[in-house]
Amino acid sequence: MHHTTDPSAQTSPRIDPSADVTGAVIGDGTSVWHLAQVREGAVVGTGCVIGRGVYIGSGVQVGDNCKIQNHALVYEPARLERGVFVGPAVVFTNDTHPRAVNPDGSPKSATDWTPVGVTVREGASIGAHATCVAPVVVGRWATVAAGAVVTKDVPDFALVAGVPAKRIGWVGPAGVPLAQHDGVWTCPRTGARFVELDGALKEETRA
Repeated sequence: MHHTTDPSAQTSPRIDPSADVTGAVIGDGTSVWHLAQVREGAVVGTGCVIGRGVYIGSGVQVGDNCKIQNHALVYEPARLERGVFVGPAVVFTNDTHPRAVNPDGSPKSATDWTPVGVTVREGASIGAHATCVAPVVVGRWATVAAGAVVTKDVPDFALVAGVPAKRIGWVGPAGVPLAQHDGVWTCPRTGARFVELDGALKEETRA
């Protein structure tokens, strides 16, 4: 007999009665909490947590085991890969040149602008109240500090902070800042080793 230790593989989604989930796909083991709104065409993977008051726009893609904390706004066409953490009140924008009206004063409609999205790669974390201004890509296992405003792509493993966000260090998958010794960056928690080349960090390859 086959047994699995993954609880999300055996449980149906839990959607609070106050949540607005219409025409979206919600994976097994995912919880959608109070007053969250998941729009039509959105796909949320397995084992996710969608917090109170979260907004997930039409057609947004959310990978498995993501956590989207209370009141985060994930506007379409954002794409989150597996294992992404989105802190409370984070905003992913989708309009490069926002206006409520056209130059002639007429109200803007859906045909007057083209949405652009934020992409967050596997394992990355976005701190509370951070804003990612589309179009940007946040790299694998990167960390965006609380309150940062991301206006440029964030490299894999980068720790960025400030307005506008700038790299202030490197982090590993454990989320802990890496320490540099003899040209090698090491995670103090896991011992994982990385090398920096031309402003990018890569896992050390062993012979």
